[in-house]
Amino acid sequence: MYPTYTCSPPFFEAGGDGGGPSECDNKYHNDNTPVVALSTGWYNNGGRCHNNITISANGRSVVAMVVDECDSTEGCDADHDYQPPCPNNIVDASKAVWKALGVPEDNWGGLDITWSDA
Repeated sequence: MYPTYTCSPPFFEAGGDGGGPSECDNKYHNDNTPVVALSTGWYNNGGRCHNNITISANGRSVVAMVVDECDSTEGCDADHDYQPPCPNNIVDASKAVWKALGVPEDNWGGLDITWSDA
């Protein structure tokens, strides 16, 4: 057994909670753009960078681009905005994704979803 942590949902814009720029292109992305960060295993060493995934939840679906990793192996340092490591099954989404899924803002950051490569 080992402790598990829940990452704060990142804000992909500069100055947000997600730390540095995205791993895929070393840039920040506007929160009004449907982008996601995948946990380490799903991120696949960058193998899904700039690929689209389809996210389904709340009776809706949205296509979003993978731009970052939510690191499941390291954390609690400046590179990770001093956040703990992410669990192994995380899709962190920009505000645009939550809005497209019709999720009330007070529920952003924690929702059971399904996803697939688009």
